[in-house]
Amino acid sequence: MSTPLPPLPAFPSGFLWGASASAFQTEGAADTDGKGPSGWDAFAAQGRIKDGADASRGTGFHARYREDVALLAGLGADAFRFSVSWPRVIPGGSGPVNAAGLDFYDRLVDELCAHGIAPAPTLYHWDTPLPLDDAGGWLARDTAARFAEYAAVVGERLADRVPMWITINEPAEVTLLGYALGEHAPGKQLLFDALPAAHHQLLAHGLAVQALRAAGASNIGPAVSHSPVRTAGTSEEDRFGAELYDTITNWMFADPILTGRYPDENFAALMPGPVAEDLAVISAPLDWYGVNYYQPMLVGAPSQDALGTFAGVGLPAELPFGVRETQSEQRTDFGWAVVPDGLREQLVLLKERFGDRLPPVFITENGCSYDGLDDRRRIDFLDGHLRALHEAIGAGVDVRGYFTWSLTDNIEWVEGSSQRFGLVHVDYETLERTPKASYAWYRDAIAAQKSGN
Repeated sequence: MSTPLPPLPAFPSGFLWGASASAFQTEGAADTDGKGPSGWDAFAAQGRIKDGADASRGTGFHARYREDVALLAGLGADAFRFSVSWPRVIPGGSGPVNAAGLDFYDRLVDELCAHGIAPAPTLYHWDTPLPLDDAGGWLARDTAARFAEYAAVVGERLADRVPMWITINEPAEVTLLGYALGEHAPGKQLLFDALPAAHHQLLAHGLAVQALRAAGASNIGPAVSHSPVRTAGTSEEDRFGAELYDTITNWMFADPILTGRYPDENFAALMPGPVAEDLAVISAPLDWYGVNYYQPMLVGAPSQDALGTFAGVGLPAELPFGVRETQSEQRTDFGWAVVPDGLREQLVLLKERFGDRLPPVFITENGCSYDGLDDRRRIDFLDGHLRALHEAIGAGVDVRGYFTWSLTDNIEWVEGSSQRFGLVHVDYETLERTPKASYAWYRDAIAAQKSGN
């Protein structure tokens, strides 16, 4: 029998406890009630999901959302981070609004509110409407304008009940995996020619902030992935590779949003459009800043033993950096290093870099892939990361809440159903939900925090 973990230290009063999901990974109902195809639907139809999981079915959240909201209520969660499917609301990416699609999110928000759970919708979690993908996707400036129109539609319908808004999720992963390396939708392999996709996502974020505020929404921020980057080796090439990778993955998005500047003038010169004017839009004041954290990265010069940037994605020789395997005594089933202190480290780095420009922080994603219902390793992971988060708060970082990834198992993009991040197990044949041991642990941890014990 496992030794019980000691209670977590007390988090600040009013700290928000939540769980997360995304539309493509959970909703299913890919052609229900007028939903249009997304770039990810088309990518999956090409056989790009490795284990053949049926992404069009997902975890059945569209039909079973009330069951999942009840699971959230059972957790004692304060908030639920979900995503709105752009092609479910505006199937063409622009033009007519699909009333039935928008009605689904109206019902979901009402259900969450009825259980005292704050809805925290993400407007973009990678599922670009296919007509926009076909027209260039994030390489096209027009996509940012269409995103702002979509944000206005959703804001006007839901702003009266939604107390927290997330504009865009992990633009670095979309740029790197979708446009530079071709491992994710839309499958382009442009290397540094993918940089316009980064700029246009940033512009979309800024325009969406404007559109949401005009629609009466408030409490707005992005969800940006961050990982402390450590240098592999001592050569000048190693240092250059690590610094470049750090710039691309950590500061390419944070700096424009929080300071109105790109971290490197060379990158700024490669961006399309009226960059200075765009940066004024991109850096509109935020209410909070979201951090997604999973593991640190070990980076140096290119080499034969270098691994991919994310989840084993191979790096082309043309790139001037290589990612090694981060050393750790423990690894998730995904092979990712378990380094809780990396979360504290990254939050302190953000505070040191941005000072008063850094608004209050929410951890918008943090979780791990482990199989089994008796998932003690996930409990240890969550416990370790929450303790590291508490240390960051003690070091002066204003962290207001934590969303674990994810509520249920889901379609893990190209990995399909093979990687299980959920507090709740999903049987992909029957879609039956079964809470895991980590669900009970998180429930009890939240209850203890709220009771002051």
